[in-house]
Amino acid sequence: MIKLLSHLSYVAVTTPDVEASVKFYEEQVGLQVVDRIDGAVYLRCWGDYYRYSVVIVPGVEPALETMAWRTSSAEALEEAVRRLEAEGVEGEWIDGHAIGRAYRFVGPQGHPMTLHWDVEHYVSGADQASSYPDRPARRSSHAGAPRQLDHVTIAAADVDEFGKWYERVLGFRIMARTELDEAPVSIFTVLTTNEKSHDLGVVLDGSTRAGRVNHFAFWVDTREELLIAADVLMENGTHIEYGPSIHGIGEQTFLYYREPSTLRIELNTGGYRNYVPDWQPNTWKPSLGSNNFYRNGQMPWSMTESFPAADGPSTTEEGVVPDEIRAALLNPYAVQGRG
Repeated sequence: MIKLLSHLSYVAVTTPDVEASVKFYEEQVGLQVVDRIDGAVYLRCWGDYYRYSVVIVPGVEPALETMAWRTSSAEALEEAVRRLEAEGVEGEWIDGHAIGRAYRFVGPQGHPMTLHWDVEHYVSGADQASSYPDRPARRSSHAGAPRQLDHVTIAAADVDEFGKWYERVLGFRIMARTELDEAPVSIFTVLTTNEKSHDLGVVLDGSTRAGRVNHFAFWVDTREELLIAADVLMENGTHIEYGPSIHGIGEQTFLYYREPSTLRIELNTGGYRNYVPDWQPNTWKPSLGSNNFYRNGQMPWSMTESFPAADGPSTTEEGVVPDEIRAALLNPYAVQGRG
């Protein structure tokens, strides 16, 4: 069977204050602005091979504008579109900036996605050329700057059905899932297009708004760089929402924080690579440390918030996740009398 997708190429997110977000990504995260077109700002990490990996778009609230995936070939793009249209998906062909002919559609649970094969590879100027031929540009001088975009995690009303549809139609591999200890309720799953533990995560969404996003993530080479990034963020007044710690699923060292629009950003490193073509996903429980490898840290309630807000720009996330699920997510040991 033809391999359809290669990897996540960029994410585009909306924000009510583009310049505030862009300033944050430049000054605190260490990204570089490469283009400004019709109000949208295109940024890249120092190690991104393509022209950009993050796009900031004007909008009334933080949200996912699209998640873009590069296919494995031009033929794979045509085949992916054929399969989508066979499922009744009505997308459209667009001419994307620095990606050429691309297909944009909305998945069955409301998530916007873009598929493309053509892409503009980043070529630095002489002043930013790396002494290492394989690097698209020299390493950033910004302490803790991410090397590249890593993954995106969306929120879906039915976690398992989301995974099954994207596995069947677009060839994602389901790598693991989390089910509550107290009931057979699926609250999280991870999928991948390659050997990474995941480049697409799915969390349970109890809201009535479709197509929401929980966070997107950057990658740094080492745990030490992640800790330095945490230091830089804190010294510049950015609250660390969760971490540093290690996920059980994926085994990455992680750190979560927010950009000015309140959108959540993850920084991660480490973890495993999985090349097994017939891998069978395991089912985790919160008590096994699916989110926290050490099983000794309570995830803050704020981590269950997704974007945009559950019922509109002026509302909060209170009540979106049922109380028993929220309790299990936040402190599985207390729920089971182990706290």
